[in-house]
Amino acid sequence: MSHAEQPTPSSKKSARSRAREFALQALYQRLVGKNEPRDIDMFTRNLSGFHKADSALYDALLYGCADEAEALDAAIAPALDRPLSELSPIEHALLWMGVYEFRHALDVPWKVVINEYVELAKAFGGTDGHKYVNAVLHKLAAEFRAAEVGAAASSGH
Repeated sequence: MSHAEQPTPSSKKSARSRAREFALQALYQRLVGKNEPRDIDMFTRNLSGFHKADSALYDALLYGCADEAEALDAAIAPALDRPLSELSPIEHALLWMGVYEFRHALDVPWKVVINEYVELAKAFGGTDGHKYVNAVLHKLAAEFRAAEVGAAASSGH
């Protein structure tokens, strides 16, 4: 993705959805450019529309995913049908963010986590990337949110 193609948040999104979009852009820069989180953060906070994002969620996603990258990769890898290195940077970042939220944002229902990242994959990923992100996050939800997923399954939702 060139500078011009990077995700830009739309104006109709919630503050939390905007934060996820900005975090996706930031983590893309981390994965592709190997940039330091603080440098990425300074750049991202100056982008148009950042003031409308939930900056606490953005911070948690950017710094949390950067700090826990190895653990997140270790959690994601068994759910994949290919090596991590074959994921697009967008898919990789979205899976990091999804697992991070499964682990740390227990107030956000697992279905909401999946929906948010599938929507971002539709907007910014490859042609069928959203289907892949959806399938992998469903597998990981069963692991990280077992009780919540089990309750939904037993109630028919």
